[in-house]
Amino acid sequence: MSIETTMIDAWQRQAAWLWLLLPVSWLYGFITLLRRQAYKVGLFASYRAPIPVLVIGNITVGGSGKTPLIIALVSHLQKQGIKVGIISRGYGGDSSQMPALVHTGSLPSIVGDEPSLIVNITGAAMAVCPNREQAITALLKAYPDLQLIIADDGLQHYALQRDIEWIVVDASRGFGNQQLLPTGFLREPISRLQGANVVYHEKADMAATDDNKKAQSTRLTMHLQAEKLQPLWSSTAELDSSIVTEAKMPVPNSRVHAVSGIGYPQRFFDTLLSLGFDVVGHAYPDHYDFSLSELLQYTQQPIIVTSKDAVKIKALLLNATSHQILSEEYQELVNRLWVLPVTAVLSDSFYANLQQQLKALNIDITTG
Repeated sequence: MSIETTMIDAWQRQAAWLWLLLPVSWLYGFITLLRRQAYKVGLFASYRAPIPVLVIGNITVGGSGKTPLIIALVSHLQKQGIKVGIISRGYGGDSSQMPALVHTGSLPSIVGDEPSLIVNITGAAMAVCPNREQAITALLKAYPDLQLIIADDGLQHYALQRDIEWIVVDASRGFGNQQLLPTGFLREPISRLQGANVVYHEKADMAATDDNKKAQSTRLTMHLQAEKLQPLWSSTAELDSSIVTEAKMPVPNSRVHAVSGIGYPQRFFDTLLSLGFDVVGHAYPDHYDFSLSELLQYTQQPIIVTSKDAVKIKALLLNATSHQILSEEYQELVNRLWVLPVTAVLSDSFYANLQQQLKALNIDITTG
């Protein structure tokens, strides 16, 4: 088990030994506060983009549902005729090749897994680079008619000025022991939420309750809706058709291997459990670089992965076939790999708030 997965497990259990790290958390909090104040008073330079910037992030370590939210938001804006682009740090990619534009054929190993997923679903203009100014410059050079830039996971990147902030909070996960790193999993104190646009990621069954529907008149919420399982090779047209067969879809009550390299894998496992599967969970660190040999150890039962992990596994399969090294056992693996897509469902209040904020920036949008 890696250090990352060990820490995630400890935060989830609120292990008592974490309190031994409290002095480190105090130091982390002090440095974080000084850094933010330095940007606020102008001691550190910050960049103002020539068009409005909307930052979406969180104050916690681990997944909060931010990527599905961005996909839903971008799709909504595109339907309204808004020319929107996206920037990202490109975590997990090759920073030596950045800034880089992201296309549908971009390799996750170069641009990162989340950017690959976002562009493959939305087709949006996107650039990646740890230096967000360089990412924006590259993006606007290629797409000069953009009206809005969405910065993925740039909440703590104060070198980038922003016009709108959206903070995603996993309501079911909460804030654990409410301590900063490493005692807890907070990147910033809970006070950071005061006066901010907070989107509460709730469970689907919570979002459907009458009380919550009333709260949504003012509270900004989202939930993830699981879609139909898809064979991993269904959208991999480049894969030799002789390799794949018509695989039998896993059904409820059957045992499956759930393999996940996302920020909060338990949510993925819980979703599969709620769909009725007998889940054998295998948690890997966020943005983990899988190998085909690792997946081979999960034998007999079907293997279900997230959409984010699927983009990397597809790239591995295509690379293997291009070098003609896909052996019989790997071909059998292809037919046991399934993907569980999820869609973010955003509340009406979210869209109403978005419309007001964009209107203030002279970007017209109608609710949909």
